[in-house]
Amino acid sequence: MNVDVSTASRPESRGLSEAAGAMFLVGTLAGVSGVIGDYPVYGGQAMRYLLAAAVLLAVTWMAGLRFVRLTPRETTLLAALSLTGLVIFNVCVIEATRHGGPALVGTVLGTVPLALALLGGRPSPRLLLAAAVVVTGATVATGLGSGDLAGLLWSLGALGCEICFSMLAIPLLPKLGAVRVSAYSAALAVPLLVIAGLLADGTAMIRVPTAPEIAGLGYQSLIVTTVAFLLWYDALPRLGPGTAGLFAGLIPVGAIVTGAILGLGAPSVPDLLGAALVVTGIVIGLRAGAPAAGAGSPPARTRRPAGAG
Repeated sequence: MNVDVSTASRPESRGLSEAAGAMFLVGTLAGVSGVIGDYPVYGGQAMRYLLAAAVLLAVTWMAGLRFVRLTPRETTLLAALSLTGLVIFNVCVIEATRHGGPALVGTVLGTVPLALALLGGRPSPRLLLAAAVVVTGATVATGLGSGDLAGLLWSLGALGCEICFSMLAIPLLPKLGAVRVSAYSAALAVPLLVIAGLLADGTAMIRVPTAPEIAGLGYQSLIVTTVAFLLWYDALPRLGPGTAGLFAGLIPVGAIVTGAILGLGAPSVPDLLGAALVVTGIVIGLRAGAPAAGAGSPPARTRRPAGAG
């Protein structure tokens, strides 16, 4: 009996830390996007995902994970995941940052917990309360005073793509695992971005980046893509979209910390209050999910996707 409890609790604890780390890293994207704001969008993102795909495919090979043949439905899901959750999402974030700054897009993305809680099945009242507290904290932390209509529309587009990033991956993870889903989706994003870049910018889609742009693109590729993808896709099947989605409230916290590190400003009182509300909402949500996790659900190790970490 003690062995079963141990094997069930360790994967869930791992999932909690992975979800928190992944969403915090995603939050740093808005601040870093300002560094590459002048670089051609499609060309820069194509280089980002090319490097990430190379690293992830190398991880796949070193882990001994063989190539898995996909059904037509799975191929469609993977292509849709890559198009929405990677390609369109990052274009939306960059454009939203240009029009409204990181505050607006951070606020809109702060509603991800509520959306995933609603889409994740039949959420308990306590989980909905937790999601509402997280959304409130994200709103307080980032503020709703910046931006214009275009910035709001781009931010809403990023929100929809962020939801697709999780929901489209759920049916793929049991068969492919976190490593393959991350590697395959990143690789698929490269030709999509190249085609879009050629149509939109022609040969101007690529130029020699400056040193800060190299650093920004490298950070997005190795940290926000490679590390965050692996963490998130390993955590998602362990926790479920409702509980894992609560950690999306850490996105504005990551943005706040990044801004402070980059010298863009020290955290204000609303920043700190919002962060406290986010943490409170996460705690409420985790307490709401605890009884369900122990009430007749199979051990976590039986639900672990093949090849996940």
